[in-house]
Amino acid sequence: MGEENAITLINKLDFGDPLYLHPSDTSSTPLVSIKLKGTEKYKIWSRSVLLALGIKNKVGFVDGTCVKNANDEILFKQWDRCNSVVLSWLLGSIADELYAGLIFFENASTVWTELKETYDKIDGSIIFNLHFNISTLKQGNSSLSEYYHKLNSMWKQYDATANLKQCTCEAADQTVKHNSMLKLMQFLMGLNDCYMHVKSNLLLRDPLPDVKTTYSVLSREESQRGLSTTNNKPQTSVFMSQVESNYNDPTR
Repeated sequence: MGEENAITLINKLDFGDPLYLHPSDTSSTPLVSIKLKGTEKYKIWSRSVLLALGIKNKVGFVDGTCVKNANDEILFKQWDRCNSVVLSWLLGSIADELYAGLIFFENASTVWTELKETYDKIDGSIIFNLHFNISTLKQGNSSLSEYYHKLNSMWKQYDATANLKQCTCEAADQTVKHNSMLKLMQFLMGLNDCYMHVKSNLLLRDPLPDVKTTYSVLSREESQRGLSTTNNKPQTSVFMSQVESNYNDPTR
């Protein structure tokens, strides 16, 4: 096939074809903003990479489902080009100390598998560190929103790391309620003292609210009244009364 026909064939590839390369899909374009440094952040890194590759329709180059077309020389070469781009993205998203050990691999899927087999490891120290960070996290100088979202992110990371299976037994609902209660307690324990009276009243509720409901109530009232985490006690009392009113008002 001549060069002109080859260019025509490549130009006919659309966005839905994994062999399609957008002009912005170059080896110099970072794939994700974070870099893999070892075992601890592998789950977050791999999830971020898969999301980015999914947008570009290039997941097949790391999971091995996109294979070379040996019957078409042009598409064969286009696969090589796409593989090189994906490979460069992967190598560009890992720390320098990991780079040297992977630079001589030729396939993106081989590098992906190597990274997974090496760093997708869960041991007691990783679980311990995550659980410790969750248990000791305090609001401090953070806003209510910053504190909640940081804690929520850590919960999700813990769940992904622990890789717990979905419970289908009769106790499933009770397990979900128990985990919800634990998260509520963790969230309330880390709040600043200006929420002390609010926490006490929320804990008297039966059933207990979940974390999202609790955060929503606190956030809405904080926004409406301009309450900061360093407000004085009289303002906190007014805030508590308002929370009580809104929590009991089904129209809000």
